[in-house]
Amino acid sequence: MITVDKQNRVFSLHTQGTTYQMKADRHNVLLHTYYGPRADGDLSYLIRYADRACAPNPDEAGLDRTYSLDTLPQEYSSCGVGDFRLPSIEFELPSGSHSASLRYTGYELREGKYGLDGLPAFRGTAEDAQTLVLFLEDAAAQVCVELYYGVFERYDLITRAVRVVNQSSAPVHLLQCASMCLDFLRSDLDLITFNGCHMMERCPDRAPLRSGVQGVGSVRGTSSHQHNPFVVLCDRGANEDYGVCYGAVLLYSGNFQAVAERSQYDNSRLVMGVNPYQFRWTLEPGEVFNAPEAALVCAPCGLGQMSRQFHRAIREHLIRDPLQGQRRPVLINNWEATYFKFNADKLVEIAETAAPLGIELFVMDDGWFGMRDDDNQGLGDWQVNTDKLPGGLDALVPRLQALGMRFGIWIEPEMVNENSSLYREHPDWALKIPERAPARCRNQLVLDFSRPEVRQYIYGQIKSVLSGADVSYVKWDMNRSLTDVCSAVLPPERQGEVYHRYVLGVYEMLEWLRQDFPHILIEGCAGGGGRFDAGMLYYTPQIWCSDNTDAIDRLRIQYGTSFCYPVSTMGAHVSVVPNEGNGRITPMETRGVVAMAGTFGYEMDLSAASETDKKIIQRQTAFFKARYDLIQQGDYYRLSDPFQDGPYTAWEHVSANRREALVSLVTGGTHAAPSFLTLRLKGLEPDAVYRVNGGEECYSGSTLMAAGYPLPQLWGDYQSLQLYLKAEA
Repeated sequence: MITVDKQNRVFSLHTQGTTYQMKADRHNVLLHTYYGPRADGDLSYLIRYADRACAPNPDEAGLDRTYSLDTLPQEYSSCGVGDFRLPSIEFELPSGSHSASLRYTGYELREGKYGLDGLPAFRGTAEDAQTLVLFLEDAAAQVCVELYYGVFERYDLITRAVRVVNQSSAPVHLLQCASMCLDFLRSDLDLITFNGCHMMERCPDRAPLRSGVQGVGSVRGTSSHQHNPFVVLCDRGANEDYGVCYGAVLLYSGNFQAVAERSQYDNSRLVMGVNPYQFRWTLEPGEVFNAPEAALVCAPCGLGQMSRQFHRAIREHLIRDPLQGQRRPVLINNWEATYFKFNADKLVEIAETAAPLGIELFVMDDGWFGMRDDDNQGLGDWQVNTDKLPGGLDALVPRLQALGMRFGIWIEPEMVNENSSLYREHPDWALKIPERAPARCRNQLVLDFSRPEVRQYIYGQIKSVLSGADVSYVKWDMNRSLTDVCSAVLPPERQGEVYHRYVLGVYEMLEWLRQDFPHILIEGCAGGGGRFDAGMLYYTPQIWCSDNTDAIDRLRIQYGTSFCYPVSTMGAHVSVVPNEGNGRITPMETRGVVAMAGTFGYEMDLSAASETDKKIIQRQTAFFKARYDLIQQGDYYRLSDPFQDGPYTAWEHVSANRREALVSLVTGGTHAAPSFLTLRLKGLEPDAVYRVNGGEECYSGSTLMAAGYPLPQLWGDYQSLQLYLKAEA
């Protein structure tokens, strides 16, 4: 609910549990007054004024030395005019000056949720969302900045976006345009970021805000394996169930920054948006720039509550799932089974083993096109290799469908090998700096997706392949970061637009794919988890979580990912042991339990699996299908922290009506003389009586949450346990 106090120019965004408030003050500066648990009234009384030495005063303040932009909490911070903290926006004006000074000019209320042209955004109708637009103006620059707010009351979710309009008669250059600024009149907060590397993504890193600036970002052209565009500010003592937590996620898949500053007077500021690294966007007179959307959740009762609100909002108002209301199929991918060495008969052999075990979708990975016998050639030539697949997909797909399996295919549209027909014909289509030899990664270059003709050509090839066969799934991969970022067609003064135009081009092509093939489920991938972000989830309902398929490492990766992103978005597969990434051996049962905390599938040569493993796989697929809605749509509870190296890692799925729950647990390394352990559950109905795994054990919800469930002693390393709880009628 949005309320406006017109007389005092106070704007309050109320959700079911929180309030976000702004006020246009006497000098038309838009101040941020409050964000936190639900509150009423004009909260600007919290803002205090003092004459601070060396704190400049704007012209409107006259002789009032107590009024300084450098000490006030602002809704969208300025640049070069007296606020020395983190800026939200920076202009390069025709004079060559770098500044931005914004004043409030008006507002607009709308029913439903705003949208953003060419960019991902949460969706909402008049029944579940409202929009507030606040208009700011830099009178000297003649630039209007529109701040958009979407309010989803049920989810405690507030979205932010920014639209910049050049109303002058001369070009204006944007050097920075953040999607959100969030000021606090306190600094006793912890900052949690989610960091890592390829094969070990999104590991939580928590530290108190210190004096100065700290944060994360990416200059790799993608949101990156190294840092995720999701951060949390929270009370120092906050945990899963206690403390006020503020989560902020950016719906963007390219260079980003999320930076927090603790100021000299113990205030704090969080700025999030497109990274200003090599960013310079020219706005001609009348032109508009749309910054990506950011989304906020304030959770008064801990990190778990914050995560569950994000999960519900992402599932119901961000993801566009072609299988909405249907169960996604259990899949098998041939990559780790065959790599590039396969033919049609080998693929069918794997499928013949997989189908009777309950697996429903066969995904053909890299190596099916061009002269693609290794990763040094062929990218860009998206025609079926009929030496490997005689008769093409027209011959292969019916053989798989005869087994009762659907068909999926891997693509990497953004990349090109120099050893390819495409590159030989169009070498200028790759990103390259004219004066330099290009850097290579995986022996491939990046196509210039900022250029429409490049996107149209690549999409034409992909569309031809997908139109020629019954394809129900596409895995969109992207296996290197951007370097040598220079477009052959943009003039020198506009090369600062290439990074962002590249991302917009990726989004456009994904939208074409969605529109032309609305039945196809798209899974995103970027060397695994290198582009696992909310922006991609708007186009790809699931994303390959990591190239690391080791079950024990995945406990950490999926734990960190769960702080913002729901289980239904996490691509997770069972693979062979010893694991190819670290050589670890884990039981088949454990690998299945971990993969079930994601989209669930297999990545191995099942034709070589033992009969014992096949029986386990058959039980796993049946169990997952029977509990699909509970796992994929239920509320998610983290019951332990795998980074603490405790005796086990445990998590729980609880149905919306709290009548069902699934508890999953994986042990670490075991020791002699083990302790007796008890696991306390969460989210149950206190007065309900739950039967455990359909057996004789029955406990009340209050007992399981307060006293806990006595865990059996599990023998051996990396064992697993699942408890299915169902409330008695």
